[in-house]
Amino acid sequence: MLFESAKSVLPGGVNSPVRAFSPYPFFVEYAKGSKLYDVDGKVYIDYCNAYGAMLFGHACPEVIEAVKAQLVKGSLYGVPTEQEVKFAELIKKVSPCMEMMRLVNTGTEATMHAIRVARGYTGRKKIIKFEGCFHGSHDNVLVKAGSGAATFGTPNSLGVPEDTTKNTIVLPYNDVAAVEKVLEREGNDIAAVIVEPVLANVGLILPKSDYLSSLRKLTSKYGVVLIFDEIITGFRLALGGAQEYFNVKPDMATLGKVLGGGFPVAAFGGKAEIMQHISPVGGVYQAGTFSGNPISAVAGYAVLSILEKRKSEIYPQLEKAARELSVALLDLSKNYKLPVQVYNIASLYQVFFTNHAVVDYACAKLSNVKMFNAYFNELLKQGVFIPPSQFEACFTSTAHLPEDIKCTIEAFDKALSVASRER
Repeated sequence: MLFESAKSVLPGGVNSPVRAFSPYPFFVEYAKGSKLYDVDGKVYIDYCNAYGAMLFGHACPEVIEAVKAQLVKGSLYGVPTEQEVKFAELIKKVSPCMEMMRLVNTGTEATMHAIRVARGYTGRKKIIKFEGCFHGSHDNVLVKAGSGAATFGTPNSLGVPEDTTKNTIVLPYNDVAAVEKVLEREGNDIAAVIVEPVLANVGLILPKSDYLSSLRKLTSKYGVVLIFDEIITGFRLALGGAQEYFNVKPDMATLGKVLGGGFPVAAFGGKAEIMQHISPVGGVYQAGTFSGNPISAVAGYAVLSILEKRKSEIYPQLEKAARELSVALLDLSKNYKLPVQVYNIASLYQVFFTNHAVVDYACAKLSNVKMFNAYFNELLKQGVFIPPSQFEACFTSTAHLPEDIKCTIEAFDKALSVASRER
């Protein structure tokens, strides 16, 4: 069995813990549009979409053709290229706060460097993050994190020294008073507040109406750098991400996932006065051999070009599909008298198996995971793949056709029926 072979060379048989589920994950042979095709010949309608990266579905022709054209010219040079400049200029054009940026390869790199720059810029050590927000797998932010850390119950990872996280203050999401209290007490020592504008690594949790604007006002008052981690929300909520959607402009942002159209690229950036602190013009060091490589640059440029030209068509289409699925989940759950909360924003949705509103990490952790697992496993049997954890979000893509949505809703009915037996 392929999984047995994988376990002999990869810890747990996977290269990322979020891919693991019982009894074993399926292995994909290829993907196209809205579908995944596994090595055993089974087809799945995909709402994981590489954890939100595949806004256009799999193997988007425009992105693939752009990459093919670049491949024959070379894949990596180690010197600057026109492609990376054009790509950065387009990011700046569509992202409200990105006056200047650095291209990197992963969201983890982006958030790690953004925090470092904020500290270098302010001369302060401490940062504030929020329970359930996942900002990658570097030491400073693996404290009460979401994503796999929430799923596997080890938000404080082994191997992270206590001294590393002593400058990380963790507060509940959606609680403005908690932030204000800390800033009143320690504002002069805090370099940055980093937040997922919408929590999408602990299920899907939406900000209260004044939450993000209040963070903006408080951080400005105390000279603290406000960082929006838009690795997921960037280009998903709107072309300008959460910054555009909520009309709140942070000092810095991190971008990824959708940005690369299936290729590894991320970015961090913001105000020019902050970014000018990065080497070689400033004293904050950041580097990467593959940063801004031409393959990722042309892929990302193709993605943003499509979005810029077709945003008035694409975003309503994505939202319509996600809303239709969310309404169906809520209606069908009522038929089975299931305790559920269903949340939806733009092209994201998720169901929590609980009677209580989910407004923060603590609420999310009260959800009935056994019911979710039964729901997930039945969906898988029905040929619908969602992230295999209560503590992730589901994503629609432009590749999802009306017949996909219809089949998915039929699968929802069967899956919720099975989940109801786990009361």
